[in-house]
Amino acid sequence: MTKIDIISGFLGAGKTTFIKKLLKEAYQGEKLVLIENEFGEISIDGGFLKDSGVQISEMSSGCICCSLVGDFGQALEDVQKQFTPDRILIEPSGVGKLSDVIRAVEQVAAKDPELKLNSYVTVADVTKCKVYMKNFGEFFNNQVESAGTIVLSRTQKASPEKVEAAVELLRQHNPDATIITTPWDQLDGAQILKAVEKGSQSFHDLLEEHLHEEEHECCDHEHHDHECCGHDYDGHDEHHHEHDHHCQDHDGHDHHDHECCSHDHHHHHADEVFTSWGRETPRQFTEGEVGQILTALDSGNYGKVLRAKGIVPTPDGRWIHFDHVPEEQQVRYGSAEYTGRLCVIGSELNEAKLAELFGI
Repeated sequence: MTKIDIISGFLGAGKTTFIKKLLKEAYQGEKLVLIENEFGEISIDGGFLKDSGVQISEMSSGCICCSLVGDFGQALEDVQKQFTPDRILIEPSGVGKLSDVIRAVEQVAAKDPELKLNSYVTVADVTKCKVYMKNFGEFFNNQVESAGTIVLSRTQKASPEKVEAAVELLRQHNPDATIITTPWDQLDGAQILKAVEKGSQSFHDLLEEHLHEEEHECCDHEHHDHECCGHDYDGHDEHHHEHDHHCQDHDGHDHHDHECCSHDHHHHHADEVFTSWGRETPRQFTEGEVGQILTALDSGNYGKVLRAKGIVPTPDGRWIHFDHVPEEQQVRYGSAEYTGRLCVIGSELNEAKLAELFGI
């Protein structure tokens, strides 16, 4: 029997850090395969996890969503046949919809009795729940609503009032999920895994009933705008953003051409709302230069930057690994790569200005 754990989370929530903790403290002795689904041309996180001895199958086809369920299902079948692992970890793109991934896994598991959907987790940054709900609710809320367990990240940096406010917001979208609020460094990975599996098991029956009802509505009744493919929307205009930012369609056209159960509807795919800009480059950077660049990304001059990450060489022969989410950056020294790589993800990105900022 192969257990399947889905670990989702919006851009920069801390999915990779969470997975590394589980690998180190909860999955010892298991044969593991990680399926990553990167949004962007340049895959960065894979290099961080290969050090853990995990077999990685990377998908670079954008985002797991309705149009890609077939491709994803084939990848899952191939991994099972080739490796017959004890556990498959699926790390969807930060802008992927968790309900789509769950559906895809269940479709494959229904045909293979050796596969079992074990848990579906969403990692949520306690400091950004409110703003992401307002600005990117269509994607962020789906991850929250579909999770059996929600793991709050960065709670060690937040006040008790901030944590309580985030939990209240999350409960409005998912009253049934287990929510882990204790800072990760106070919990062992085995404790977290136990809570995750318990939460997902108790949530499973509710989810089955929920998805069945939505499938009935989607296929048997006419539906409009924000009802389709098992996603819940709160009926608000998801493109009314704080600070007057807008996630407009990149080619300037309205999209009404996606279909669900033969009905037309307006359903946003990640590549209509988010863009990524990535480069491979031999250019050398000093630690100071990297810090200045990451700080500049918060200025708003380069679009709404939600995530930046990369591995770049320094003049003294070392390699800098950097990671950026709004108002927070991490710069450290790590292992070398075959060349420098970097990636920026967000909405309304100004690619020309980004290239100028990074000097490439």
